[in-house]
Formats: sequence, structure tokens, C-alpha cells
Amino acid sequence: MTPSSRFVAHPRVSPDGARMAWISWEHPQMPWDGTQLHVGRLEAGVVVEDTVADGDTETSVLQPEWRDAERLIYLCDRTGWWNPWTLTVGADPEPVLPAGEAAAQEFAGPLWQLGQRWLTPLDADTALVVHGTAVDRLGVLDIPAGTVTELDLPHTLITGVVHREDGLLAFAGMSPQHFSGVHAAELVRPSAGDGDWRVDGVHTVRSSRNDAPDPGLLPVPEPITVTSEEGQDIHAVLYRPRNTGAQAPEGERPPFIAQVHGGPTGQAAVGLSLAIAYYTSRGIGVVDINYGGSTGFGRAYRERLKGQWGVVDVEDTAAVMRHLEREGIADGRRLGIEGGSAGGWTTLACLTRTDVFAAGVSSFGVADAVALAQDTHDFESRYLDGLIGRYPEDEHIYVERAPLNHVDSLSCPVLLLQGDEDPIVPPNQAEMFRDALAAKGIPHAYLLFEGEQHGFRKAENIIAALEASLSFYGQVFGFEPPGVPRLALTR
Repeated sequence: MTPSSRFVAHPRVSPDGARMAWISWEHPQMPWDGTQLHVGRLEAGVVVEDTVADGDTETSVLQPEWRDAERLIYLCDRTGWWNPWTLTVGADPEPVLPAGEAAAQEFAGPLWQLGQRWLTPLDADTALVVHGTAVDRLGVLDIPAGTVTELDLPHTLITGVVHREDGLLAFAGMSPQHFSGVHAAELVRPSAGDGDWRVDGVHTVRSSRNDAPDPGLLPVPEPITVTSEEGQDIHAVLYRPRNTGAQAPEGERPPFIAQVHGGPTGQAAVGLSLAIAYYTSRGIGVVDINYGGSTGFGRAYRERLKGQWGVVDVEDTAAVMRHLEREGIADGRRLGIEGGSAGGWTTLACLTRTDVFAAGVSSFGVADAVALAQDTHDFESRYLDGLIGRYPEDEHIYVERAPLNHVDSLSCPVLLLQGDEDPIVPPNQAEMFRDALAAKGIPHAYLLFEGEQHGFRKAENIIAALEASLSFYGQVFGFEPPGVPRLALTR
């Protein structure tokens, strides 16, 4: 009988029913830290022999798929990037792609949810793959040749790829001009002398919404790389103000807001965002920060946050904003920052540890890491070991990093947005930070939304939060946004 594991994912039975492959990991690893690829022999549906074929505590293996009864293809970051690998049962693993530029991109992402897939086999020698760095692309992987043929699609975020034997391809995707939706197309194989793989008849089966704004109101995403003073590359996506029906005063630099994604092991999604367009169509620029620790840029970039949550993310965010000011893209006196959950932690840490920002909005943000370590679910219960340190052994680091313990160094206004039923970051974290702001006399507002949990889902609350944020920024940056209720700030 195979030994048990704390966490398992991606179970796959071989075509002949004789074997099963899966991945596992143990505390304190997260699946992007280290997993093991198992290949087990089946008897009457029970695994009777188990061999660890690849992976360890410092190598992440994801999504094994059977090519045939003896061969697997899977995703592994042994080379520093999640790339496709192959394995014949009983032999050593082999990379599919030759070393070089083609391999220096991600073919997978963080396994936050069971069932996530990046690899869709077509037959023993080909597979559809989602790959890229700042944006997603969909391609066809030729396994024996070690090549990828990119398909001509406009989408920048792609998930849930499926393929039928009759050639019908379907996937979920979005672009900077189109909402997320389910799309279908015919996947055409190359015939003798007929070039490469291609897609025909791409159409949207169903869109999540059908009320996209006028294209003249939508910003154009610009993936950028900023070099820090220490020579470290920092990735971000820039959205300049854009409204073809309005023009800024000549010579005036726009205010800019840094948006900080959650996770913190995650990535800034590139696609149509009404929240971003809400700002950019009103003359406020947005930059979505992929600080060190973000996925999409290789393992070494992810591991920059190891033990440094609240340090590297803060330094990187501040460096990007200083770059925008130096380049004349943003008004350095009118810089804001916002984020939710782990992004809220970075927001509050930036406000308490730097003098870059004039205002900040934290949505259900972590203010006290000790409270988070003491009360969370099993999957993430050791996550902070890698981000900060072991708890309670390293409690002094948790205390020192917590934004709640540095409110004395904060001097700019703050807006706190919170759901009253949040089980991940309960309201008491926001309320402790609010009380600290009040004790220091810092202008602030605290909005508690009834019936909301970790992330706002009700349309009326999403609208209220955005309008409150715009009014808040307007009061700090020196303008009065029309048609928006004025947010009351207290001291």
C-alpha cells in the first residue's frame, strides 16, 4: 500500500488502467515550492506500488498526463521555469524543450485550486499548452521536436482548455478589449506541405458580460520592466489614462495608482478590467505591480519573496512608482496604492514604511501576520513559513513586519474596505488599524459591507467601494469627481 500524503492533486489513470500518476506535497511546502510526482501500480483499483519519479521539496511538479500506457508528460520547474518534461516508466525524466529562449517562459502557474490545468494532450506526440510570461498565449507543443507553434488568438488570459476528437477547441479567455468568456474554434492540423497548426472560426460561445465600454474608454496594457537601484528587474503592467473624449491640461502629469495583486503568490492578470478603466477613463493612471514573489517570471523571481514578505514587495512597488515619476509618466505628489488581501498587506506596509504614497486603499487587507498565522485553513497554515518565518519560533519577525505595528510612521490618509463575514481576514484586523489611525488623528474612512466575505461579490457593494475609492483619491489629489457620493473622512 502506498504511504499517505498530506496533499495530493492531479490523479491520472493510464490508458490501460495498470498505473496511476499523481503529485503530492507536505507541510510546510506549498505546491509551487516543492511537490513529488508519483507513479503507482494498480491492482483492482488500489495502488499497490508507489515510485517517486520526479520532484522534491525544492522542485515543483504539476499536472502529469499519460501519453500512452508507458509514457507521461508533465510540467516541472527544475530548470528554473515550469516547462514540459517527459517520463517513460522506469527511466529518467527528460526535458521537452531545448535550453534557451524558448524554455525561458512559464508553462504553468501556482496551484491555488484543484483542477487547474495548463496542458491538454492531443495525442501521444502533441499537446495544447498555455505559456508565456506577462501575458498568456496558447500553442501546440510538438513533443518529439521540442517546439511550440503559437496559435493566432487575441486573448491575454487563457484557462480551461479542452479539445474534442473532431477538432473543436474551447477555452475560457479574455483580452484587454473583451470580457472573460467561453470561446470556441476549429483547431486545424497541418497537412503535408500545409504549414503550421492554426485556428479557424474563432467565436465567443458565451461572455461573462455584454456591456463592454466604448473602446475609446479602455486603457492599453503595456508590460514594462523596471530596474531597481540594486540592478534587480521588476515587472509590472502600465495603464496610462485614456479617454478619447477628454484631454488633460497641457503639461500636467497624471496621478497614478499602484495596484497590488493578492496571493502574494500570484500575478497581475492582463485583460479587460472595469476597475482599472474606471480610473484611467477619469485621468488616473494605474500600474499593476508584479513584485518579486509573483508568478510568471520563473522560480528565481518567485523566490525573491522567500522570508521577505513585507520587504521585497514594498521595495519593488516603491521602485516602480519612483521610476514612473522619474520618467515623467506620473505626478510624484499624487501617487496612490491599493490592494486586497495579501495586496492589502503590501498596501499598508508601503504606507507605513515608505514616503512614496499620498493615499492608500486596503480591501480586506492583512494588517497583523500573527493573527493570520493563528487562524487559517490547513492548505495555507504553513504558507507564512516561507514568506516570513516559522511561527511561533520567529514571532518577533511577524511582529516587526506587521503594518499594524508601524502606524506611528504613517502620515497619509487611508481608506479601509471590509466584508463583515470575512473568514480569512476578519474585520478585527481592519478595525485595529482604523483605531490606530484614529489615535494618531490621520484622516481615514472605514466601510464595512454586510454579507461580504473575502472579496466583494454583490454588484452594489463593488460599485460603492469603487465610488468611495474615487472620492477618496479625489479629496487627497485635489479634484472633485462628478456624479460620485462624497466619502466622509474622519480623524
